[in-house]
Amino acid sequence: MHKFFVNKENICCDVCKIDGEDVKHIYKVLRLKIGDKININNCEGKEYLAIIEDINKKEVIAKILEQCELNNESKVRVHLFQGLPKSTKMDLIVQKNTELGIASITPVIMERVVVKNDSEFKKVDRWNRIALEACKQSKRSLIPSINKPIEFEKLIEKIDDMDLIVVPYENQQGYGMKKLANNLDKNSIKNVAIVIGPEGGFEEEEIGKLKAKGANIVTLGPRILRTETAGFTALSLIMYELADLGGVL
Repeated sequence: MHKFFVNKENICCDVCKIDGEDVKHIYKVLRLKIGDKININNCEGKEYLAIIEDINKKEVIAKILEQCELNNESKVRVHLFQGLPKSTKMDLIVQKNTELGIASITPVIMERVVVKNDSEFKKVDRWNRIALEACKQSKRSLIPSINKPIEFEKLIEKIDDMDLIVVPYENQQGYGMKKLANNLDKNSIKNVAIVIGPEGGFEEEEIGKLKAKGANIVTLGPRILRTETAGFTALSLIMYELADLGGVL
């Protein structure tokens, strides 16, 4: 069944109005029609089963049949702080991490990040659209926050409240996610930060500041991963060890 995220202001009593780009997608691409059932999410985690009552080129009207007891979100909220990459690599980072259950993504301007102009700040709207589409595809219950780029020093402030900070680093040896997971009180961890270096890697000074904040510097294995791969690899391992990836026992 197809799923649509609708602002809660467009849901009143048992009537839901779908507008914007989803309208064309509904009648022209998906070819849905009156009488078809759909899932509605109010962008805050509430899910509904609805039936389409009217379709025109401006809006789709659906009647809500029932609220669904559905929550596809992990009990552990993982936040990715990504060294800002070049070109369109951030698009892939947003898409794949959203599919895997990330709670938020914040690009970080580090020492080896080159920002030629403010164009990266203008891409946030596109990244949020990519996250929305990935949520629809993966049946997420919540849309992750895709934030504006921040400076490294701001990152150091933001990770203060995290229960666990994980920093994959190519120069780390012998201490990986397996050993880290064995040393954790898994039931006490609710918020996790993953910090990924940019394409040029971390500066030693940056690693030192992260260590001072209590970050766990880990290896992801003997093979060097690209910056766009490292984030969702680390996320997958954390979701497997601490959350719901791989199912339940």
